[in-house]
Amino acid sequence: MFDALSEKLQKTFKNLRGLGKISESNVAESLREVRMALLDADVNFKVAKQFIARVKEKALGEEVIASIQPGQQIVKIINDELVGLLGAERSELDLPRGFAQPLAMMMCGLHGAGKTTSSGKLARLLAAEDRKPLLVGADVYRPAAMDQLETLAKQLDLPCFLMRGEKDVNKIADAAMAKAKEDGIDVVIFDTAGRLQIDEPLVQELVRLRDRVEPREILLVLDAATGQEAVSVATHFDEALGITGAILTKLDGDARGGAALSFREVTGKPIKFAGIGEKLEDFEPFHPDRMASRILGMGDVVSLVEKAAEAVDEEAARKLEERMKKGQFTLEDFLEQLRQLKKLGPLESIIDMLPGAGNAVKGADLAKGESEFRQMEAMICSMTLEERRNPSILNARRRRRIAAGSGTTVAGLNSLLKRFGQMQQMMKKMGKFQKMMTKMGGGMGAMPGMSKLLGR
Repeated sequence: MFDALSEKLQKTFKNLRGLGKISESNVAESLREVRMALLDADVNFKVAKQFIARVKEKALGEEVIASIQPGQQIVKIINDELVGLLGAERSELDLPRGFAQPLAMMMCGLHGAGKTTSSGKLARLLAAEDRKPLLVGADVYRPAAMDQLETLAKQLDLPCFLMRGEKDVNKIADAAMAKAKEDGIDVVIFDTAGRLQIDEPLVQELVRLRDRVEPREILLVLDAATGQEAVSVATHFDEALGITGAILTKLDGDARGGAALSFREVTGKPIKFAGIGEKLEDFEPFHPDRMASRILGMGDVVSLVEKAAEAVDEEAARKLEERMKKGQFTLEDFLEQLRQLKKLGPLESIIDMLPGAGNAVKGADLAKGESEFRQMEAMICSMTLEERRNPSILNARRRRRIAAGSGTTVAGLNSLLKRFGQMQQMMKKMGKFQKMMTKMGGGMGAMPGMSKLLGR
């Protein structure tokens, strides 16, 4: 989402790092470029102005002027201020454990912002933390909202409370909270109604629901693509309800980032979660320092490591390492590696987390790489278990069958098998090296030989 902003800031930083001496004029010129980059990213005008003022004041301080590398110091100041703009540190949900009564949460926002999907994603995250969430359909105007919430709950294998036909939100709330207490639920998530624009009836209905259930959290779901308009929406909801934070959706899209960079400064409330894709697992806590690092082109290795740790089955990885040491790596093993890689998310999102990788692959056809992964998975899935474990039995007839079954070509399959054979030979040669690495406390690492298999 921040590609354009990141590119402009990195260009400015390159000029800043080359500054041998700091003066008010060259600082002002550099910060003018930063200001224009922020405005182009649809950051609120007042927010951009205040941000530049803070950076300028610190950049012209004695500590920077006396520094051996003043340009680097200014880059650090911009980084620190950007982190502060986004919220300084991660803000946790206020959902203490051990309460006798279930704790309520309200999800609010405009129609189409992603409230229902975000409710499901949040419930999934809470369930992973050993909480017992209940999804409640409190949107009495859009029947499809209840259907969607019910579908999400089934996918997640989580409870869902619906009262189809009931128009009184307070009656739904009373029944839902009673049901939650009866079933030992500890967190109740209310998916409320939205509108295409803010109106008084909507606000008053939400106020009545808030007063009824006394939620610990009132999260405003904002579409990141709405830009500065998101700030106006946030201000209205905050004044009416006293929101406790926000969830930004569609951060994987091509929005310019103004909503993310303006929200905290304008409302004083934190961004707590980010929706980074359409899948239920594409949802993560919002870390201001990590987001600032991505914007500045420094990557986000911590998040990447966390994703990898979540995606990789340690026991399966250990067994795979043993087979690879013995030269027993098969297409079946490779299929499992492909699927674990897919759990990390789209290639573009992975690359964004690697320091400097964005510039390194700029212009590369990442969609082609995604397509290659899908084709390889389809070809391997079209094989029998015996064929995966022993590709040498793949004669011409079998190859034609596999190509037809996977929607690919025999030539494509031949290319996969050739590169896989080369990788197998490489694995055998690495046996002794891996043994040494294991003794030293090292490991195999993810996706060994992937670049070779892709012919890159």
